[in-house]
Amino acid sequence: MPSIRETALSALLARLVAVPDAVAGREIAVPERIPPGGLLILRDGEPGAPEITLSPLLHHYDHTAEIEVLVQAADPPLGRSGPGRARALDDLLRALAASLGADRTLGGTVEWLTWGAPETEDIAVAGGAAIKAARVPVTLTYTTPDPLT
Repeated sequence: MPSIRETALSALLARLVAVPDAVAGREIAVPERIPPGGLLILRDGEPGAPEITLSPLLHHYDHTAEIEVLVQAADPPLGRSGPGRARALDDLLRALAASLGADRTLGGTVEWLTWGAPETEDIAVAGGAAIKAARVPVTLTYTTPDPLT
């Protein structure tokens, strides 16, 4: 039986897999080519120091993980309008928010799920369309009787 931590991270990954058209993975390397619908990568992060209550002994975590959100598309030529990378990233971030917001307890595996604002960056790719990436912090709040279970 997996630990509460692992169960929560697996449930979060399932929410990423539910994002339409995107490909999702956990702790994978960023490929040179991003799938057309975008790529979501779950980084496990750190559980941090728990608050502890006694009688019964319980460890209360606010585990901070991260979701990398990546899209790859050519921007329209100067002077022309079109969606480009910024729009593609915004569309994927909105789809991610909808998927996460659909179940903030991740099927009962966490007490609550929250996320923060994305930090974005552009990544140049030699000989190809640039990648627009965002890092979205997520906090999984859960309680366990033992930090290893």
